Amino acid sequence: MALTISHTFIAVHDHDAALAFYRDALGLEVSKDVSYEGMRWVSLRPQAQPELEIVLEPPAADPNTSAADRAVLTDLLAKGLLRGVIFATDDCDATYERVAASGAEVVQEPMDQHYGVRDCAFRDPSGNLIRFTQAKQA
Repeated sequence: MALTISHTFIAVHDHDAALAFYRDALGLEVSKDVSYEGMRWVSLRPQAQPELEIVLEPPAADPNTSAADRAVLTDLLAKGLLRGVIFATDDCDATYERVAASGAEVVQEPMDQHYGVRDCAFRDPSGNLIRFTQAKQA
């Protein structure tokens, strides 16, 4: 049985601000932009992995979510406490420069980690932690 990841979801509070980060700063391509019942989902694809869809969704995308739960999720998102994503890059420093030039909030400048990667980190416009990692050459 062969398994691959086809979709991953990132909660965002403002899709247009998120698009400025994921599409414009990171260079991901929009594959779908869907609105339904007052909510919006935008799917993006990395050029190097066109089979993978990164879906930007509201923090409480299930219409059955209670108002109290929706408020908790929105609060957690605003505090940057929901999980983000780690992108692999072949040039951590160049990626850092490109993303930093977009005005994204820098969390960590590029640095070598003891576990064998060079990485850096940013917050997207919704507060999600987004890391970029490059395998160190042996």
